[in-house]
Amino acid sequence: MIKSTIKGVGFYVPDNVVTNDDLAKLMTTNDEWITERTGIKERRHRKNRYDSQETSAYLGFKASEKAIQNAGLTSKDIDYIIFATLSPDYYFPGCGVLLQDMLGCDTIGALDVRNQCSGFVYSMSVANAFIKSGIYKNILVVGAEVHSFGLDFSDEGRGVSVIFGDGAGAIVLSATRMKMLVIF
Repeated sequence: MIKSTIKGVGFYVPDNVVTNDDLAKLMTTNDEWITERTGIKERRHRKNRYDSQETSAYLGFKASEKAIQNAGLTSKDIDYIIFATLSPDYYFPGCGVLLQDMLGCDTIGALDVRNQCSGFVYSMSVANAFIKSGIYKNILVVGAEVHSFGLDFSDEGRGVSVIFGDGAGAIVLSATRMKMLVIF
């Protein structure tokens, strides 16, 4: 019986730390108000809101490099990519295809899931189904978001802008054979 297992994990966040005190300089808020409502003390934003280098695909690429290395694999071992994001670099092509190129993968399938909070979970379930069916052996699942460019840092956006940041997480989901235990 084929099962799937998480073989490698990785993440990446931009270097630019944005604290609650930093946000208090832009809107009517303070560290206590944000912490009480969200538990968040800091988040990461790309350094320049309009930086075209640190895109969702790029953040996903950096997280994927770590996940693939953590799995003890190379990009050539990846059979399929599933990329979850609601902040894609472009409408077309999708981030999965951009990531495939960045990693130097062979020509493999790449699927984008355009959901935000639940997108990574949906992506894992699709990857799990592909693996259990025997179609693929190593699937790269990525979730990446770049929200800083679209946040409203005025008082009107305070309820949302204090929550979101930029970053990516990735896993390599791999096939494993499970022995059947028969009990009579």
